[in-house]
Amino acid sequence: MSAQNYLAYDYPVLGVFWSMLVFFLWIMWFVLLFRVIVDIFRDDDMGGWGKAGWTIFCVVLPFLGVFVYLIARGKGMGQREVAQARAQQEAFDSYVRQTAQGATGTSSADELAKLSAMRSRGDITDDEFRRAKELVLSDTGPAQARRGGDSVPTSTGR
Repeated sequence: MSAQNYLAYDYPVLGVFWSMLVFFLWIMWFVLLFRVIVDIFRDDDMGGWGKAGWTIFCVVLPFLGVFVYLIARGKGMGQREVAQARAQQEAFDSYVRQTAQGATGTSSADELAKLSAMRSRGDITDDEFRRAKELVLSDTGPAQARRGGDSVPTSTGR
């Protein structure tokens, strides 16, 4: 029954620091290992046998495999990471532009129908209708025309 109990004061501060450092390095090692494996499969220039060889090398001899991979292909790894980040940013920007355009953009037919309804109600004159129709058909919307000083109404405001 003489089991030895270790209390918090039996574990020195330097021991806690050392344990935290080892744990941190262990986590960083796995992050590095997974990034190398992801980069192996991301590389389009490498063939299937090359990918298989590097993967086996990194799995069988992980420390040596990862360090040799970083020395041999580390520069390209950074370039592939930057290229992927740019591609993701361009895809996101394109999605935002399309979504914003779809939310506020109307077709030329819709604009012409609105203008025709406004002319039939008497909200705009025939001359204003003709100028607005020319703007719509020339792919210059009323918003661009207003910025240039020409005000063409597109809604009744009622």
